[in-house]
Amino acid sequence: MNTITDIFFDLDHTLWDFDKNSVLAFDKIFKTNHPTIDTNQFVEIYAPINQACWKLYQVDKITHEELRYQRLKQTFDVLNYTISNEEIDQISVDYIEFLPDNNLLFDGAKELLEYLFSKYNLHIITNGFAEVQSRKLKNSGIESYFKTITNSEKAGVKKPHRNIFEFALSLAKTNKENSIMIGDCIEADVQGAINFGMRAILFDEKNTNTSNNVEKINHLLELKKII
Repeated sequence: MNTITDIFFDLDHTLWDFDKNSVLAFDKIFKTNHPTIDTNQFVEIYAPINQACWKLYQVDKITHEELRYQRLKQTFDVLNYTISNEEIDQISVDYIEFLPDNNLLFDGAKELLEYLFSKYNLHIITNGFAEVQSRKLKNSGIESYFKTITNSEKAGVKKPHRNIFEFALSLAKTNKENSIMIGDCIEADVQGAINFGMRAILFDEKNTNTSNNVEKINHLLELKKII
């Protein structure tokens, strides 16, 4: 690892705890407008639907607008909750507005970033929307650790497309031989980086990946033993 100079992190589900922060955002929305909805039950259903929608979005099978609508519509359908399209659209707007106001990170995230900050150049590569991701980084107090932030809007393509990694390396003024990617998505983060020729480590907090062919960690602080 003595050749590594630059570390690239995914943001959502890797450093920033998307699911816990989603509970807080939806709870604020539902308490005001849909008080009969149990937020924890909603998010338990929403989380895998959201992930599935993002996978479609990553490969351009649905649009940004379809992603934001479908992940809510499908969740309400599973709950058999009657709601209008107009109400879903408003929840979508409110959710994007409220989500970055929360700042829960995965256990060990700040300790890890503090440890790495003096040793490596740190960067973000995210498929998330630029304005929202910027607010997440700022509000959670980790923005200052990163030298560059690459998002799919800026790069013009999404992970796992090789061009987003190429764009990020160019922005960081480094090369893939001296870089490593860390993220939670096996397809977008890990396989995308590996196909590009870059080393990658999967953050698998729930230990759901059973492949022995993937370098992985279950807790962020495990990275201190590797890098």
